[in-house]
Amino acid sequence: MVRTAGSNVSKGIGLMRNLRYILLHAVTASVFIFLLQRYALSATLESSLLWALTFGGCAAGLAYMQSNR
Repeated sequence: MVRTAGSNVSKGIGLMRNLRYILLHAVTASVFIFLLQRYALSATLESSLLWALTFGGCAAGLAYMQSNR
């Protein structure tokens, strides 16, 4: 089988779209939960950051699973 440069480029573009999709979900979830915890629930800064990190990681994992479907 002969591989062309175009197939590698399209795979690279798909990978970048997937990474962008995953990072967007992680950042959005982190910011949302941080603002919710910090200002709506009046939690401490440390607690808000910990929840933001946790939710961001979970969102990244879910987005990764969705992008591989």
